[in-house]
Amino acid sequence: MSHPTDSKPVRPRIAVVFGGRSSEHGVSCLTAREVIGVIDKIRYDVQPIGITQTGEWVAETAEWPDDLVARTLPGVRNDFPAVEWESLREFDVVFPLLHGPWGEDGTIQGLFEMADVRYVGSGVLASSVGMDKPFTKTVFSAAGLPQLAHVTVLPGQWDSDRDRTEARIKALRLPVFVKPARAGSSSGVTMVDHADDLDAAIRAAAEFDPKVIVEAAAHGKRELECGVMQQPDGTPIASVVGEIKVAQASAHEFYDFESKYLDGSSLNIVPADISETLSERIRTYAVQAFEAIGGEGLARVDFFDTEDGLVINEINTMPGFTPFSMFPLLWEASGVPYAELVERLIQLALNRDTGLR
Repeated sequence: MSHPTDSKPVRPRIAVVFGGRSSEHGVSCLTAREVIGVIDKIRYDVQPIGITQTGEWVAETAEWPDDLVARTLPGVRNDFPAVEWESLREFDVVFPLLHGPWGEDGTIQGLFEMADVRYVGSGVLASSVGMDKPFTKTVFSAAGLPQLAHVTVLPGQWDSDRDRTEARIKALRLPVFVKPARAGSSSGVTMVDHADDLDAAIRAAAEFDPKVIVEAAAHGKRELECGVMQQPDGTPIASVVGEIKVAQASAHEFYDFESKYLDGSSLNIVPADISETLSERIRTYAVQAFEAIGGEGLARVDFFDTEDGLVINEINTMPGFTPFSMFPLLWEASGVPYAELVERLIQLALNRDTGLR
């Protein structure tokens, strides 16, 4: 008499990719540690894959001590076994926890598409549009979403056509915010109160990206944020609205990189203390912004409530994802705990088609 052979069900293989070449490398590493920590290891076979700041792919662990040196962030180490990107084809889903250029901007999404592998988050076009602030503004304008006035400074334009470019910026009326066009986490952002400071601010932004955007200041602003996530049928829904504040005792004039990640001077208030009318307007705009760029999976949409009314600031197609980041906090307040949020995103990716969608 024969007996059936015991067999274990094959677990879906999940590659969590993190680190990367952008200035947000360390933030990505923190995110990866937390996400990997909540993925169900009984249900999934999880492989952390790190990308060093010089572009090497390694079989990382994403395990960093909680007692990191103050005001520092972890980084992918290059003393682990090398990983060939072609091995991504062996996975059922890739979870790319990458922020900024070469990760959140459509480049690695194109690699996933070429490898015919499913992945979490937006596709090539939506990721690229969401990363490039001037193009985001063009798409949002076509969708009828309210925005602040801005000037784009193309690579080399500040030196080759200074007078006309400076005149366009001054027409915005100082103060203005000078930003890299394709960076996140407030890297390289400067608030400029005096025209004499424009040159230094533009050159500082150009250290992160040769393409620079200059935006009019939002007077009397409150910084409000809303999460968007697709449902299994593809319908995007919005979370509750949260507010970002920089502690009054802080030395920071605005919500910059250090206040976000290094010195704990920013405050996430969830839900925001705003009217139901304003909340619903933000949530409606957030979904419209997500649909306008062709978003998939998830996004965080940022707004300013100003003296002149509500304006949309930007959309992040792979927002910060530590348990203390705004995106997970917004969904927790909306009834979706952190671990469930990660699970939902993995399931969305597992169930969507590869190729043109």
